[in-house]
Amino acid sequence: MPERRLPMRQITEVLRLHHEAHLSERQIAHACRVSRSTVQRYLERAALANLSWPLPDSVDDTQLERLLFPPLPGNAEPPRQTGKTQPDFVKIHQELTSNRSVTLQLLWQEFVEEHPDGAHYSWFCQQYRDWSRHLDVVLRQDHRAGEKTFVDHAGDTIPVIDPSSGQIRPAFVFVAVLGASNYTYAEATWTRGLPDWIGSHTRALAFFDGATRLIVPDQWKAGVHKPCYWEPELNRTYQDWAMHNGVAIVPARPGHARDKAKVEQGVLLVQRWIVAALRKRQFFSLAQVNQTIGELLGKLNQRPFRKLPGSRVELYQKLDRPALQPLPAQPYLFAEWKKDRVRLDYHVEVDGHHYSVPYQLAQQPVEIRYTAATVEVLYRGKRVASHVRSWEKPGNTTQTSHQPKSHQRYREWTPTRLLEWAETVGPFTRRLVEAMLIDKPHPEAGYRAAMGLRPLASQYGDQRLEAAATRAVRCKLFRLDNVRSILKTRLDEQPLPVLVTTAAEPVAHDNIRGAAYYSAVAVVKDDAVEVAG
Repeated sequence: MPERRLPMRQITEVLRLHHEAHLSERQIAHACRVSRSTVQRYLERAALANLSWPLPDSVDDTQLERLLFPPLPGNAEPPRQTGKTQPDFVKIHQELTSNRSVTLQLLWQEFVEEHPDGAHYSWFCQQYRDWSRHLDVVLRQDHRAGEKTFVDHAGDTIPVIDPSSGQIRPAFVFVAVLGASNYTYAEATWTRGLPDWIGSHTRALAFFDGATRLIVPDQWKAGVHKPCYWEPELNRTYQDWAMHNGVAIVPARPGHARDKAKVEQGVLLVQRWIVAALRKRQFFSLAQVNQTIGELLGKLNQRPFRKLPGSRVELYQKLDRPALQPLPAQPYLFAEWKKDRVRLDYHVEVDGHHYSVPYQLAQQPVEIRYTAATVEVLYRGKRVASHVRSWEKPGNTTQTSHQPKSHQRYREWTPTRLLEWAETVGPFTRRLVEAMLIDKPHPEAGYRAAMGLRPLASQYGDQRLEAAATRAVRCKLFRLDNVRSILKTRLDEQPLPVLVTTAAEPVAHDNIRGAAYYSAVAVVKDDAVEVAG
């Protein structure tokens, strides 16, 4: 391992003791707590640099270092270990940042296996640290009490066995961490979809017994509709949840895990102290998994810090808990949103069922907010319709107030009311309506045909319509066109045709046998049966 340089302050002290105190190299080494060879080397460098004592006022620590350790030609670093294969620190850094389980010791072992003439482990680590100093600096984040909650999903899952089929289903682990105290919440869910994502957030706030001012998630598709480095567009349900709880959602920048370093560390702890601890256990339900997670989570939050006094739960009680905002009186009711365009029949569709809106909004774009119990339609942010949700597929729910006046009048005429109206015109008109309703293959078709009699009553009068209905019933003409033709040609004013009721005379013909013939045949057959017996 290369020898580290002494601080410039200590080198200045070596020069002072040599020039002013006239101490020997051994005495200077004893006074400065360094080796005699180190003192000798720095005095030789000062002589090569022609440094005099006292040092000029213009020579500060930076200038002194430059004089004592001038760069080599071409600004090349002096070879620390000549003849040795140098590690590829760019690749090593990528390995460390891409996989949290990879360590420098593991990478050094792999490097030595490929290059037996490689360096020792201590030199390998020092070289990497020197190389990493040239990377971008990291902003240290200060988290105020009650300000931020960081949320994410763990990479590892917990297998759950279906008792009936024996199939294994993975359960995902949701993690939430408070910024100031590192107080951690975790639970298992079946999916990482929107319903479970919102439900986990709600249960996390209930566990914390309050809400922070900011929620910092990853730009996961369940919460962010359109990812963006500067201004991501949140999912409407996620935004609705934030407004209900009085918090703001500030997603981390894509590819910048340090924006949510708190939850990254929390996820690591949950994976090590909870998920890994459950690797040998078998679970048969999600509730059983969450019960066990809750037990281990309590131990994790009560575990003392290594470098700080206290534990997570103690810091939570001291810092975050007094600063949290109170939760709303009613928990958030999960609701989904969708955009739709109103159809010409002034209805919108939600999960195979159609709901009405005011007919003036036909062909207009609207937003739909629907829960398990209700469906709300908003136009330009204002609610214009509200329905009880129906699970009938296909089906439709229509409010009379949403229909035009003409459609309302049409809907008011039911078959019963139509028959009552026909009775006021006359008995044959009622019989004609009954025949129309029965004659058609579908009741709706017969209903529409019977509705066509009403304009005829307005045009020709009830008396003529009754006369036309009488002729149509007598002649068994049950089509609307027949009635209209009778009125148009004024056949209703003509006398009805005489019905023939007399029986016709029997026709005499040789080929007509008659009843007597069949009686004689029956007698012959009976005689033949007796002879055979």
